[in-house]
Amino acid sequence: MRCPFCYNEDTKVIDTRSIEDNTIIKRRRLCEKCNERFNTYEKLDIIPISVVKRDMTREPFDTNKLLKGILLACNKRPIPMNDIEQVVKEIENKIYTTTKKEINSQDIGEIAIEKLKTLDPIAYVRFASVYKEFKDIDSFMEEVRKVFDDKKGL
Repeated sequence: MRCPFCYNEDTKVIDTRSIEDNTIIKRRRLCEKCNERFNTYEKLDIIPISVVKRDMTREPFDTNKLLKGILLACNKRPIPMNDIEQVVKEIENKIYTTTKKEINSQDIGEIAIEKLKTLDPIAYVRFASVYKEFKDIDSFMEEVRKVFDDKKGL
């Protein structure tokens, strides 16, 4: 591994730890030339999954795009970043544990909606308003009523 400080290729691993449910290995390294320390991470290289969009085009699944959408839905809500990251991780795991090499964007949206419904009702309605493409205020209000009725039923 090349040192990010002096670009020397002789580095030594001084510590190794598993993180994130043993799915990532964090290695602490020492450059033998400049004695700087730095971290590297190893993550399992998973077979890429294609997302089939509504217009039938395909693109690689992008966790960052999913995170961005969830963050927009959770904007200005009292939701800890750890909880948001956990939801994204759960969605990603569900997608990668399917045996398919392709997944519809609608299926990803449904998974995200179910996770957001338990996380925060406002974030859920925000995400649903984009995902479900409400055509008018009545369809939007119907979704809000469902959330309200679910909340009352608890």
